[in-house]
Amino acid sequence: MKRSVFGKRFAAGALALAVAGCAAVQTTSSGNVGVERKQYMSGLVSEAELNQAAAQNYAQVLSQARAQGALDTDAAQTRRVRAIAQRLIAQVGAFRPDAAGWNWEVHVIAQDEVNAWCMPGGKIAVYTGLIKRIQPTDAELAAIIGHEMAHALREHSREQVSQKMATSIGLSVLTAITGVQSVSDLGSSLSEVMFELPNSRTHETEADLIGVELAARAGYDPRAAVTLWQKMAALEQGRGQPEFLSTHPSSSTRIADLQAISERVMPLYEQARR
Repeated sequence: MKRSVFGKRFAAGALALAVAGCAAVQTTSSGNVGVERKQYMSGLVSEAELNQAAAQNYAQVLSQARAQGALDTDAAQTRRVRAIAQRLIAQVGAFRPDAAGWNWEVHVIAQDEVNAWCMPGGKIAVYTGLIKRIQPTDAELAAIIGHEMAHALREHSREQVSQKMATSIGLSVLTAITGVQSVSDLGSSLSEVMFELPNSRTHETEADLIGVELAARAGYDPRAAVTLWQKMAALEQGRGQPEFLSTHPSSSTRIADLQAISERVMPLYEQARR
């Protein structure tokens, strides 16, 4: 069936309504690695609101881990992770000065998952499964944590929420006018964005760029990002895909890109070591 002229006009109008509340922003400075992309954020969800939701979600995750006896169970391990994270946090001003004032938190959760993440506003978790199975050096662990911090600095979760809200608004208008019901609930939540939806290739590339530069500025060899992902790829081939790789694809192309990025920021690493 051909779509009517009214239908075409309506579709265009719905799309306009869906994106009307979005504004182009640059959440971070470009850094030496050159992150220049403009992002479209909905005015319906502010950075402050998402950070508040993240803090609440984070508190729930920590409460559950504490109840299971799985929160920061190894004092030496927790000190190591926090020491690495603090060196990285000290460098966030290179990309956004306001992030230095975030209420950063770092915890280690005793679970077998090969996983790590950073919620909006600087809420970090590293899982013991990642440490045990990957056995990362300090520089490789800095590459992991820096990558996850980069997602928070670039507000990728807010960007994803904004996109979902724009789609939801457009379909809500369509439903109201035509009576057509959506086949699934498009209401977005931070937990869905953080733990269920994969990051886009663009988001992953940006996190790689920023994460490697953060590590170099903190005095960690940026080339460790290459050996880290080689370990990840080996783990994926040998034992099945770990949770961390379900939203962080590893490939020979990515490793080659990381090699180029690490060489670009080597002067920062050399300067940090002086």
